[in-house]
Amino acid sequence: MSSGLLGIGTSGLLASQRGLSVTGHNISNSATEGYSRQRLDLNTRTPQFAGNGYFGTGVEVGGVNRVFDQFVENQLRTATSSSAQYSAFHDYAKRVDSLLANPDSGLAPGLQSFFAAAQDVATDPTSLPARQVLISEADSLSDRFGFLHQRLDDQRALVNGQIQTTVDEINGLSKALAEVNRGIVGAMGRAGGAPPNDLLDQRDKLVRELAERVNVSTVAQDDGSLNVFVGNGQSLVVGSTASMLTAAPLGEDPTQIGIGYASTGGNVADISRFMTGGRLGALLDVRSSVLDVAQNALGRTALGLAEAFNEQHALGQDLLGNVGGDFFRLPEAEVLARSDNSAAGQPVVTIADPGQLTTEDYRLRFDGSDWELRRVPSGQPVDPEAVGLAIDTDAITGAAAGDSFLVRPTRTAAQQIGTVISDARQVAAGSPVRVSADSENTGVAVARSVQAENAEALDTSPATVTFNAGSSQFEVGGEVVPLDPSGVTEVRHNGWTLAIQGTPADGDRFTVSANTGGVGDNTNALALAGLQDARFLAGGTATLEGGYNTMIGEVGTRTRQAEVASASQARLLEEARNQRDSISGVNLDEEAANLLRYQQAYQAAAQVIAVSSTLFDTLLGAVRR
Repeated sequence: MSSGLLGIGTSGLLASQRGLSVTGHNISNSATEGYSRQRLDLNTRTPQFAGNGYFGTGVEVGGVNRVFDQFVENQLRTATSSSAQYSAFHDYAKRVDSLLANPDSGLAPGLQSFFAAAQDVATDPTSLPARQVLISEADSLSDRFGFLHQRLDDQRALVNGQIQTTVDEINGLSKALAEVNRGIVGAMGRAGGAPPNDLLDQRDKLVRELAERVNVSTVAQDDGSLNVFVGNGQSLVVGSTASMLTAAPLGEDPTQIGIGYASTGGNVADISRFMTGGRLGALLDVRSSVLDVAQNALGRTALGLAEAFNEQHALGQDLLGNVGGDFFRLPEAEVLARSDNSAAGQPVVTIADPGQLTTEDYRLRFDGSDWELRRVPSGQPVDPEAVGLAIDTDAITGAAAGDSFLVRPTRTAAQQIGTVISDARQVAAGSPVRVSADSENTGVAVARSVQAENAEALDTSPATVTFNAGSSQFEVGGEVVPLDPSGVTEVRHNGWTLAIQGTPADGDRFTVSANTGGVGDNTNALALAGLQDARFLAGGTATLEGGYNTMIGEVGTRTRQAEVASASQARLLEEARNQRDSISGVNLDEEAANLLRYQQAYQAAAQVIAVSSTLFDTLLGAVRR
């Protein structure tokens, strides 16, 4: 009996000792991040039959397990990934928003000053200082375009650097996960399947750190290892093997960092479009949806300004009596070829209609028989003419299926724009043509205005417009124009347009000729200043400032959405952490109670052993007598 009692006491003593160890371990790790409270599982030993019933034989330790809920852990991982994503997106989007919307460094003040200078020239077209101010303001505006483009490029370089750093961190965490997987599998094998709790906590912490950088999914294996996947199913960690991601230029642009995954055979696949969530997903998203759009919209504004101003300037006459030339340097579309193209040569991409340009980029791809233009990144086919482009592929030879070129109509336009005239006398403020009414006219019609309309077809040699009352039409150079019932008739000839108001008499004549000596004419200066309110962007729906403000609004909206989402996700993350802590966190009050309970149980078990010893001694004494 004493032997059985001794065994029972010993089992209790050992169980209490294990309980004290587990409790002490919990208390020691109460401040350890990612630690899950451990619990000692106790089981009764198999009882023995003693003829008149079963008698207990003590207690045994069933195991030490984590107090852990996998569903709650998954929620915490998801919340961690989402919170990191929106927080990083908001941080970078806020910088771009502050740059573009800044009342001092933004584009709006430069546009207003430039067109104010154009209006000053219209007010006094003979003033050389006013013309020089216009050129100076044009230089300042071009510099402002270049400054904003460079600042956006700086942000792009920062984002690319952070992408590289984040990928390196992901690779480091992947290696650590693979090592922990190896340790867990070995520990479970040595312990007959008993879980190595601290290693499991370490692995869960690594997975959460990985989720903070990119969205991941996990699959537990029977041997205790955990497989980790990213993107659309690419394996990052399989057992004790980690796959490495690469951050390098993978497309046509050597400055654009993409995410590569080395597949079987050593081929590197670009999985950038599949990488979502976490800091990496935010960096890729802010680059494509904020920086790319902002630079393209800024470039579209620069290109639209240069094209419209040059076109109108070419319809004017400067102080030297010459037809106006280009005022701004006209930006060109950017075309980048893939490094592995089989084709030689490059397509010629020209801006056919700046008013139809969007803020998108395109990819020109050869399908084996023909070249097709597709939007980036959606891949949707698009007609070049519909987006203001003209593409000539005749210079390309030896193309193979899959060859492609990245077409960026406006990406670098803000960097390219510049003023090409420096002589104030070359500002074409006047009209190259003027009109005079015949002194013998008897009707009430007057020439309201005449202006150049087509620089290429413009002919300033004298041309007489005569009214034929019999046919009720104007005649000029063999062409006829019916009298407009509205009261204003527009006669187009030799690249100019003459507006005649009122009803002329038969034989009334108006002569259009070169505006020789017209230094005080402000006709074209007024037209140049009027471009500020002209809608020639986005298919004729937006002005220069309107298009720029639309872009600012879009960036501001994305920034505000990210701010709200960031705050919301931060709260969800805090709730997820609190939920995990309520289940797996160490409660020091509870552990103190357990410490006291196991201490008392240990002392009681020791007393049972002492009683067993006394009984055994009594039995020996009785036998000796």
